[in-house]
Amino acid sequence: MGLWFPRGEQVVNHEEALPRGFLDRIGERGRIVEGWVPQARILKHASIGAFVTHCGWNSTLESIEFGVPIIALPMNFCSDQPMNARSVVENGIAVEIARDGNGKLHRGYIAETIKEVIFGEKIGDDLRRKVNSLGENVRLLREEQMDEVAEVIKQLCGRRISPKMPNMMHLRDNKVYQQ
Repeated sequence: MGLWFPRGEQVVNHEEALPRGFLDRIGERGRIVEGWVPQARILKHASIGAFVTHCGWNSTLESIEFGVPIIALPMNFCSDQPMNARSVVENGIAVEIARDGNGKLHRGYIAETIKEVIFGEKIGDDLRRKVNSLGENVRLLREEQMDEVAEVIKQLCGRRISPKMPNMMHLRDNKVYQQ
């Protein structure tokens, strides 16, 4: 978990940002990690109620795959993030955090959106139901694709290819052909 502050607000270390005694109260029930974290491993944990994400492609797909509702917070407007955010919102598996008329984020908007998704029965339950269904479809598709890849590898391994004289091969209709 990283601490992030809306632009223009003072950045402090996590001990200063959290309420006094917070870390002692959560004990082993929670964890604050500075630096890199294994995102997919975290997202597939049963206790994850939602994912606040910039909506980069990989983060979005991982959230869907593991059935985690998305709280969209696109940050780079010259990238895929806004389009991905719009798509997941339109498909009913995300809620985007509102910005003010100048495009700025405010703590209140962020907190309210998180509360709606985590604790709101109507919004939260609907998001969870839809993203779980979509996640199941993604997992099934991935299994099918892995079977296809395994078959291609099997076909490739069955051919003798001389390292001195490379053969040109291409894939068509899930079969490997030599040119």
